[in-house]
Amino acid sequence: MSSFVNKVLLFPYYSVLKIRNRIYKTGKKKSYSFDVPIISIGNVTVGGTGKTPHTELFVREYLRQGKKVAVISRGYGRKTKQGIVVSENHTFLEVGDEPLQIKRKFPKVTVVVDKNRKQAIENLINVEDKPDVIILDDAFQYRVVRPSRQIVLINYNRPVFKDSLLPFGRLRDLPERIGEADTIIITKCPPFMNQWEKEKCLQINRIPAQKPTYFTTVHYDEIQPVFPQEANNRFIYAQSVILFTGVASGTALKDYLLTVYSTVYYLEFGDHHKFNKSDIGKIATMAAKYPRTLVLTTEKDAQRLISNPYISNELKERLFYIPITVDFVENESSEGLF
Repeated sequence: MSSFVNKVLLFPYYSVLKIRNRIYKTGKKKSYSFDVPIISIGNVTVGGTGKTPHTELFVREYLRQGKKVAVISRGYGRKTKQGIVVSENHTFLEVGDEPLQIKRKFPKVTVVVDKNRKQAIENLINVEDKPDVIILDDAFQYRVVRPSRQIVLINYNRPVFKDSLLPFGRLRDLPERIGEADTIIITKCPPFMNQWEKEKCLQINRIPAQKPTYFTTVHYDEIQPVFPQEANNRFIYAQSVILFTGVASGTALKDYLLTVYSTVYYLEFGDHHKFNKSDIGKIATMAAKYPRTLVLTTEKDAQRLISNPYISNELKERLFYIPITVDFVENESSEGLF
């Protein structure tokens, strides 16, 4: 389909985004600010920028500083509608996989899922033990709240001005809106970037040199069991792996594993995929075919597997996930970010 036809078909969506943006910028719709510091972490694309590991980056740093931290998320993919304070015992169907992952990783952090994030903030700050800082996960399009700091993530491999609006690309918002961010983080970069590469990245994404911009890269941590009580850790030392993912893109993980294992099978599902009996059956069949092989998935997928009734004890023994964190590229300073 030609670029011209794409533009014609996308014009109604583009117009709605432009009008919505103008309504908020002119004050016709009110945005509310609060006394407590509120950090919004978001993007203009559909998945693939690493919002959850970057949210965890901020959580980890604020906890290190001794602050009481709260995270508010919409709770994408959950079946509930009301606002919920997340506990480690919730399921992903109740609160969503990403909020559940954050709560299980940081039990002391208050994690709330609520479509009405303004109301969630008001609930959090109107208690005696209110948080010192609130992080809004995936809130760049939530214009009702005016955060203290607006952080936008851009995938190094997908420059926003070379992408297209949905459904022809992965943009869910106008690319020029990144100019409204207080801070930009270029994510999923190579581990080392020289100054010329950084400047080229800024140019491609039309980021002014004076805009605070940071460059981060993905770091893969030690493999962990999805079911610790049933796991046989000797499978971590296998020579081959069966990989399955239900995230925005599993390509980077697949490429990384090539440096560690021989991948005998890779099964890719859509983001936030709910694994049904047939899906688990396919994975179990391949596991039976390669009995000495590690079965591996992502940390986010693990949250949706823990309560899955179709996973046999044999599969639980071999089922592991690989956590990821984000680091700054070599020689990159984090000064001024937190």
